Amino acid sequence: MSTLTPKAEAPTQGGSVFVSRTPSRTLVTWVAILSFVVGFGAILGGLGGMWYTYDQAATQDITTPDDAAIPSTPVRGPFTMWAQADIITHHQLDRTEGLFYAQMPRFVDQVDENGEPVIGEDGEVVQVPNEARSSWFSATTLTNALSLGILAYALGFMAVAFGALFVLNGFLFWSLRPVRMT
Repeated sequence: MSTLTPKAEAPTQGGSVFVSRTPSRTLVTWVAILSFVVGFGAILGGLGGMWYTYDQAATQDITTPDDAAIPSTPVRGPFTMWAQADIITHHQLDRTEGLFYAQMPRFVDQVDENGEPVIGEDGEVVQVPNEARSSWFSATTLTNALSLGILAYALGFMAVAFGALFVLNGFLFWSLRPVRMT
């Protein structure tokens, strides 16, 4: 980018003489090099993050169930991670009759083998922790881990995209370096 500034010499025939002032060659060169370094670093970091996420998912050796949106497929990428998280939530809602964790009571009546409530020594129905409610902890942990994998892929892709943009900026700055006058 250049700016026009008045020249310190005397004006000629009713006007000022203007000269072009450009950034120094060294500054533009350093900006170009910095853009290259940041860009290639972001690309490598993004690809590394996506590879790590893929590798960790592959180590778990999970396959989506037959009733998932993407059936019978190894869970490796963001779409299969989403399908697995979705079906875990669906199965959990089936187990809890459509209720989420916060919609269920913390304790339920204890029942005997005939399905009758157990009465305690105090004459009250014995309360026990709600196992269906507690099972939401496992389901939530699994879906959160899969969601973090999806987020890791999204951030990795964004890092690669921004890295490519920085590399292109580096080429632009490199090409805009002022010509050295000898």
